[in-house]
Amino acid sequence: MRSPSQQMTPPHRGQLALPWLLLALDGLLVVGFAALGNRSHETGIGLGDVLGTAAPFLLGLLISSLAVRFWRAPSRLWPDAVVVILGTVVLGMAGRVLTGGGGAECSFVLVALGVLGALLTGRRVLTRLIGRLGTGR
Repeated sequence: MRSPSQQMTPPHRGQLALPWLLLALDGLLVVGFAALGNRSHETGIGLGDVLGTAAPFLLGLLISSLAVRFWRAPSRLWPDAVVVILGTVVLGMAGRVLTGGGGAECSFVLVALGVLGALLTGRRVLTRLIGRLGTGR
């Protein structure tokens, strides 16, 4: 039997919400990537245009995040971030092609991999650093 000091305390509401907030932040980064792409290619920067471009990548982000059970460690770099980045790009490109939303040229795949990789990895590094600062480690 565990002593009172060893019993696990249930997480409070903020701890439960944090992974979902970080997933939403990842989603905003994906939308930002789509907005930059639309702007540079002059394909429309209206909200509908940007969301139309971002949608397959957002779906890829959601599927790959659920696959790694992001809520357990939303800022883990290995292997979670790698799976999420690759899943976001691969599923996003597949979604673009399957829905007729655009192609998946090699140059675009490499740019998406580089930019989304930097954005999604950067978010994880920053939130890990902030978490360590907050706990005094």
